[in-house]
Amino acid sequence: MTDLLTTEEYKAIAAGLDLSGNAFIDGAFRPAASRKTIPTVNPATGETLAQLAACDATDVDLAVARAKDAFDDGRWRKLAPAGRKETLLRLARLMERNLHELAVLESLDSGKPVGECATVDVPDTIHTIRWHAELIDKIYDSTAPVTTNALALVIREPIGVVGLVLPWNFPLLMLAWKIGPALAAGCSVVVKPAEQTSLSTLRVAELAVEAGVPAGVFNVVTGTGKDAGEPLGLHMDVDMVSFTGSTATGRRFLRYAADSNLKRVVLECGGKNPAVVLEDAEDLDLVASHVVNGAFWNMGENCSATSRLIVQASVRDALLDRIVAHTREWRMGDPLDPANRVGALVSKDHYEKVTSYLEGARVAVGGGTEGGIFVEPTVLDGVTPEDRVFREEIFGPVLAVTTFETLAEAVVLANDTPYGLAASVYTGSLRNAIRLSREIRAGVVTVNCFGEGDVTTPFGGYKESGFGGRDKSIFAHDQYTEMKTIWIDVSDRPDEFVG
Repeated sequence: MTDLLTTEEYKAIAAGLDLSGNAFIDGAFRPAASRKTIPTVNPATGETLAQLAACDATDVDLAVARAKDAFDDGRWRKLAPAGRKETLLRLARLMERNLHELAVLESLDSGKPVGECATVDVPDTIHTIRWHAELIDKIYDSTAPVTTNALALVIREPIGVVGLVLPWNFPLLMLAWKIGPALAAGCSVVVKPAEQTSLSTLRVAELAVEAGVPAGVFNVVTGTGKDAGEPLGLHMDVDMVSFTGSTATGRRFLRYAADSNLKRVVLECGGKNPAVVLEDAEDLDLVASHVVNGAFWNMGENCSATSRLIVQASVRDALLDRIVAHTREWRMGDPLDPANRVGALVSKDHYEKVTSYLEGARVAVGGGTEGGIFVEPTVLDGVTPEDRVFREEIFGPVLAVTTFETLAEAVVLANDTPYGLAASVYTGSLRNAIRLSREIRAGVVTVNCFGEGDVTTPFGGYKESGFGGRDKSIFAHDQYTEMKTIWIDVSDRPDEFVG
């Protein structure tokens, strides 16, 4: 467990940061070719932290060209698996040494509470990189059961140049979910972080070169989705794009692939995730703590957040009382105060979107706002399937409560969404737990807890929540590789060969 510093110590780290917003291409920081910049702002204070390079197609072309050079000459992909492994382990160790600096960067840029950054986000990021590094020399290729006149090898090869497009809600962790398997496979990457939260990604790129990742293998282009993300998606020398973000933007990347080189696309998109609580749940206070954590962790800016509570009518009152009590324990305020659990939303635009869902709603607890950027954890009661808050992804600290009578009704309500990312089931019955886990259409279903599994378990969704693959686990490595069959004739005479 990471020991937290004091607010004053975190503020001292913040004051001492050298915040460069230049892009990182071919092992060095450089401004955009146009010399244009855009500000990145601390959402909690409105202060401009740095001027980011406003990259466009020219900068993307350069980054992709350098990544392709690095891939083609094999400076990374041809390195022995043990060599790539040790390099990524060195990166993990460097990040560990700079843990509190990375936590402060993440907090300043995104508004996230520094306590969560230091105890969850950054340690999980380091663990993810270390886990994928350790897997490099433990994934075996195979042979096929063929005639004795031939030897058939089935091998994986790195796919090539990969565009990694990140969201703003978990900048470091989503970076690790993607660079971990991509670099482990031997690919070169061009990372496009969200323009709101680019600083921690740039710092990791710098540490990667210090760890020994060759120049050109790990590049970062900063800027807007239109100016930098779209050229990356359309680039003919990008072999794959892995994207995490909104479903609307995910659709664009599928179009970019169709309009360019049919590059592989992996999407992890939105969610409207149910927590289904049956009347036989054994400990309603524990259930309430999990539901509240699922709804309000990271200010609800989480694609797998528990945004819908679907509770059996007979236990609704007792559970809601406990949820209200737990919600009041979530202290909101300065993100650099490690005692606070709720920080600022990422931007004023996002604040206005989230608060629009509170207008005219029946608020059981919360609903308060502060400073035009902070929103209290809020529980909305009496929500029906026709309501906006039931159907639309809010991406803020808002929990909608809906009741049901029968298990069949619970399944219908849980699946009444175009999304299918995550769900939770709370019950004391093993039979009901298994039935509901199978019938709810979601990529991750937790029982009697909120969570996403760990680095060993795949993460991704059904329906409009996902496409093309999964993050995390050994399965994530497959999407960054091509599968090749090598058929070798070992017959004594050519006319004996059986193909």
